[in-house]
Amino acid sequence: MQVLTGNAFAFSGIMISNCPATKKVRILLADDHKIVREGLRGLLETEPGWSVVGEADNGRDAVALSAKLKPDVAILDIGMPGLNGLDVTRQIKKILPQTEVLIFTGQETEELVHEFFASGARSYIMKTDATAQLIEAVKALSQHKHYLTTRVSEIVFARYMESEEVRRATPEKSRVTDREREILQLLVEGRSNKEVASTLGIGVKTAETHRATIMRKLNLNSIGEMVRYAIRNKIIEA
Repeated sequence: MQVLTGNAFAFSGIMISNCPATKKVRILLADDHKIVREGLRGLLETEPGWSVVGEADNGRDAVALSAKLKPDVAILDIGMPGLNGLDVTRQIKKILPQTEVLIFTGQETEELVHEFFASGARSYIMKTDATAQLIEAVKALSQHKHYLTTRVSEIVFARYMESEEVRRATPEKSRVTDREREILQLLVEGRSNKEVASTLGIGVKTAETHRATIMRKLNLNSIGEMVRYAIRNKIIEA
């Protein structure tokens, strides 16, 4: 990181300090495309001491494997079935604060970047930048340091405070909670209230109450409107 005069900051995709070549790093990969995971594994395991200890093709398995394997770094896609990357990040950071999360995606919007960093991720890499950026990003995260590409750093510092002001101005009662986002995703993926209850280990009445609360908070009147909301807010992919 370079600190410039005044209040300006610039990141050049360079980590703050070098990681020893022999440092052991245990990595979890979560992406619903097998070919992507294979490519990542091949790239990452060229580094001495690095090993991919687990792979998941959906969000819920990513959380479960993280809890079981306790990786140093979890590399997550955004649009995964069962549980999206944002909620996976939140759950991993809740149960494993020392595990660092790297978002590896084909999607880049100001809203997504802000949401992921707010949820605890330390790096956000576009899939098109994998060869040039991914190794250095994992090295940085293995030292519990952020790694930002130039584009992402611009988004973070240009929009972060503005986004925070908007968030604070939103009445607390109208915000969707993490659990409600989780239930929303299951519902728009076609799960019934009973299936949602079984998946999350809650009562059917509780699931029904959550569903009603979600629709009231978001002013939605049908499952079709819920689906459009979920796509628009990157909870699921179109």
